[in-house]
Amino acid sequence: MTISAFDLFKIGIGPSSSHTGGPMTAAYLYTELLREEGLLGRVDRLQVELFGSLGVTGHGHGTVKAILLGLEGSQPHLVDPATADERVGRIGELKSLRLAGEQEITFDPDRDLILHRRQRLEYHTNGMRFQAWDVSGTLLRARDYFSVGGGFVLDENQIGVETQPVPDVVVPFPFNTADQLLEICQKHDMSFSGVVLANEKAFRSEEEVRAGLLQIWEVMQDTIRRGTSTGGVLPGGLAVRRRAARQLELLEKANDPGDRLGTMEWVTLFALAVNEENAAGGRVVTAPTNGAAGIIPAVLKYYVDFVPGASDDGVVRFLLAATAVGSLFKKNASISGAEVGCQGEVGSACAMAAGALAEVLGGTPEQVENAAEIGIEHNLGLTCDPVGGLVQIPCIERNAVGAIKAITAARMAVRGDGQHHVSLDIAIKTMRDTGADMMDKYKETARGGLALNVVEC
Repeated sequence: MTISAFDLFKIGIGPSSSHTGGPMTAAYLYTELLREEGLLGRVDRLQVELFGSLGVTGHGHGTVKAILLGLEGSQPHLVDPATADERVGRIGELKSLRLAGEQEITFDPDRDLILHRRQRLEYHTNGMRFQAWDVSGTLLRARDYFSVGGGFVLDENQIGVETQPVPDVVVPFPFNTADQLLEICQKHDMSFSGVVLANEKAFRSEEEVRAGLLQIWEVMQDTIRRGTSTGGVLPGGLAVRRRAARQLELLEKANDPGDRLGTMEWVTLFALAVNEENAAGGRVVTAPTNGAAGIIPAVLKYYVDFVPGASDDGVVRFLLAATAVGSLFKKNASISGAEVGCQGEVGSACAMAAGALAEVLGGTPEQVENAAEIGIEHNLGLTCDPVGGLVQIPCIERNAVGAIKAITAARMAVRGDGQHHVSLDIAIKTMRDTGADMMDKYKETARGGLALNVVEC
């Protein structure tokens, strides 16, 4: 299975790729299935059931809103965050929705959207079931979907089936492990980013790859700009104050170019800005998830703003190298907090950013692999315990810390010779094993850790 940069970096809205983006996509796919089978016009009644982590944190993570928008034909990369709440409010008030944006049907979210807090479907904890009936009560179509992390969605027929972005296209340099990737780099004198670019060119031109990645970077920068210009309190009931705008004021007042510690404060600001926007339901880039969306933009902006010689070419190489690392986590472990805890989100993003930064700093493939390994090794065992089921505490600060860790890991690696005791493959396997051993209450259920011990006010 080849995972594209445009699979890992997807434009969408907050607060969660697996709980917002994935469910919106699933609902949209279900309406398209009804359309393709000629059933859309016959639908009289619809029911949606959310299982596992989706059922437990469905309101706090925006799943209910995402399902409603998806049923009306919205997709994460196209939906307007500014009008989303108004649309959802209309559905709740009128007890009806425009199925696929076309057909008005009766739909009461309180009755027809069921959150199962103690049940899960067999394949994955983020399970959804969609069912539609005609006016006579005949079941037209039922379909199960699974949001498996980072906005990736599988339906019941895709479980265990490898898929390519474009069917029947063979990439020149397939790899499934870091060892295989390093072997390719050594044999062909290539970098991590060079291998990924060669594979991307099997699906689209190099000019399209470059333009697409620079567009993704522009969206990341827009998110930082919005996050650093917006104050107030985040939605959800915890009364968490947005801090990025105030921190920007303080840093601009300090304005000491020689303060190296101050550089790290800017990185912290970038990450806070992105994840405050994510928590507010704004537009972000899944990187590789929404819960960890601030780490890669913060480290990439560190490269652009503070590394001499930074360029658009470097930005493209950064995102391609990050893709190489992220694909290894997706293939061999998980990027889903509901499956392996936050080590799969912040941990994988930290590793991706560390490896990518090491490459644009001039690191060899061995140093890039080392940087990525350091990034994940020091996030092993990280639980996902969002207070109140919201992507706010500890998620926002966790991104800032993860970005600093990534920079430290990259700089440690490029000052070494690439030799180290723990390989990236072993670290990824360890993450997967740790996630399997982790109790479910620490995997995006808001039933353990800080979520249990912090009193909600």
